[in-house]
Amino acid sequence: MTLEIDTGSGLMPVHEWGAAGGEAPGLLLLQEIFGVSDYIKQRGADLAALGYYVIAPEIYWRLDHTELDESAPDLLQRAMGILQRLDWDLAVSDSVAALEYLRGRGHGTGVLGFCFGGGLGFNVAAVSSPDVLVSYYGSSLPTLLELAPKVQATSLHHFGDADTYLHADEVIPSLGDAEIHRYPDAGHAFDNPLPAFHHAEAAELAWRRTADFLSRHLPTSEGSA
Repeated sequence: MTLEIDTGSGLMPVHEWGAAGGEAPGLLLLQEIFGVSDYIKQRGADLAALGYYVIAPEIYWRLDHTELDESAPDLLQRAMGILQRLDWDLAVSDSVAALEYLRGRGHGTGVLGFCFGGGLGFNVAAVSSPDVLVSYYGSSLPTLLELAPKVQATSLHHFGDADTYLHADEVIPSLGDAEIHRYPDAGHAFDNPLPAFHHAEAAELAWRRTADFLSRHLPTSEGSA
């Protein structure tokens, strides 16, 4: 199901899971570079099953030619090409608009992002703080560390120690009292089910830790996620 959120300069399409009119806390789910893929949609459904109202905006909505074939051998190359055309500041402001939509419901807010979305969520949290932030291997974190003092949300970060793109040792010292988990044999995007990225053991453990973190810091009306 989709809705549209007014960004101040246009209506952004947003996927949603759960009941907007209910009392569940709201989670802003931010995509990888591959867009709101089947994988991200599954994670949206997974989060809704934990008791949350979840929205995932189409961050590429201002761009054309953003369709991606997840089975294509050049998927990563094409996704990187789209990312190079994206205005980062607009992506941040669009995401903040989505977070403000959730905040307006009055039931608590969180931001959860994967890869590109993990870094974007960190920037969003520095601009308009949610109650909690969960970042999976935020790819742009190394360029955003000057924002760390502004991130007041209770935070959880996941890193793969076999990640050749993002080096956790360069990032973690700037993350203050955030909860940090590292996965020794996992590479970048280890939660993504595509065979090129997936690390089943790390993905399962990280998801359990994510659910536990949310249940402690953004509990549902039942008192846990």
